[in-house]
Amino acid sequence: MSQKRIAKELAELVESPPEGIKVELADESDLYQWNVYMEGPEGSPFQNGKFLVKLKLPTEYPFKPPAVSFGTKIYHPNVTNDDKGSMCLGMLRPDEWKPSSKIAAVLQFARQLLVEPMPDDAVEGRIAEQYKNDRARYDELAKEWTRKYATA
Repeated sequence: MSQKRIAKELAELVESPPEGIKVELADESDLYQWNVYMEGPEGSPFQNGKFLVKLKLPTEYPFKPPAVSFGTKIYHPNVTNDDKGSMCLGMLRPDEWKPSSKIAAVLQFARQLLVEPMPDDAVEGRIAEQYKNDRARYDELAKEWTRKYATA
């Protein structure tokens, strides 16, 4: 069941991807590992950046949520600042995940998070504090990191 659904969702995303998102398999022989190329949204400090987002689907998908992580370093309160780039998305928590959710919605939510971070649900507390208390400095650093790590 899961492979059929994954193949269908992948085909839909390749044929008509959400704005600013391109999807492909990380390895043609593995339906469960995807590379997602996400453009930084216009008007955000990530504008003009191209980010690699790794999506890993569990074999129990859609009953268990996918794991989403950034392969490109990004200065963001909801993404870990280490080489794992784990992303904190409420909808991906096991207690909030719904089997009816689609990967396209996950990717659109992840991209929207670049426009509107959720500092109260942060994995990087220092960056969240900065986002709330010194927005200009946050934007400056996010732009700097985007130039440094996310230019194609």
